[in-house]
Amino acid sequence: MSEAETGSFWESHPCGDALVGGLDERFRGDYEDFFTSYDEHKYRVESHIPRCLAELDVRGKGVLEIGLGQGAESELLIRRGAIWTGVDLTRESVDRVRTRLELRGLPYEQVVQASVLDLPFATSDFELVFSHGVLHHVPDVIGAQRQIRRVLVEDGELVVMLYARRSLNYFVSIGAVRRAAVGLAFPLRTRIRGNVLAEHLANAQAIGLVRYLRMGEFVHRNTDGPRNPYSKVYDAGEVARDFPDFEIVRTHKHFMHAPPLPVHGLPGESLLGWHLWVHLRPKSRDREPEALSDTSAG
Repeated sequence: MSEAETGSFWESHPCGDALVGGLDERFRGDYEDFFTSYDEHKYRVESHIPRCLAELDVRGKGVLEIGLGQGAESELLIRRGAIWTGVDLTRESVDRVRTRLELRGLPYEQVVQASVLDLPFATSDFELVFSHGVLHHVPDVIGAQRQIRRVLVEDGELVVMLYARRSLNYFVSIGAVRRAAVGLAFPLRTRIRGNVLAEHLANAQAIGLVRYLRMGEFVHRNTDGPRNPYSKVYDAGEVARDFPDFEIVRTHKHFMHAPPLPVHGLPGESLLGWHLWVHLRPKSRDREPEALSDTSAG
């Protein structure tokens, strides 16, 4: 899986665009109305995000956000006093976020289109790096964390949200319910048209049902739609392996989410939530050569 493939998908499927009907489809390019409706919907469903961001010490600090989506978290960070810079792989997201910030008169340093594998910033340029729901879509995540470590100051902080392996969504919804649905419907695939299940069945037809239903393959197509080319899920051990230049400070989970199961709002998110927030600190630079030599976890 290449970065070009993942970038192409997100360029044509801006993160969260369909949540409220799509910028062009429903809102006819009215950015202000779109952003307002998007934020209201997003934070009604994912109300933990503003609370988690409020806990971050960003006021007066240089903050780099990696992966911008529609800029909802970008705006919150700026309003909380961050000296904010944003980077995204896609031109669409960069344009939308720049439009959002300028429409609302919010100060920022830069909004840059670039790869997390080649960040266009100086060494030790930021005090905090934040990335929500992005790095689990980066195939070369070890290369990505290496670049993040480079641009962080020695006592900086990396805060990421990654999809949680130990979650109701992964074990039950993706691992059991959706796999069973695809397996049972596969013999009827020629009769099913025009829905998400039909897209899954087409994927299975293309590479073979048995291969498609293996969790290592199936998870890619069951986090952000059946066309999404790459996703990974994490627990603390996998974070430690994929972020060798960092030490985990703490983790916390949120968001009971397991479609099609009606679990939103139910208790248990701290154990079975889909969003794993991880706070990490950089290892000292004199330990980096040893860490960088270990690429087996990629």
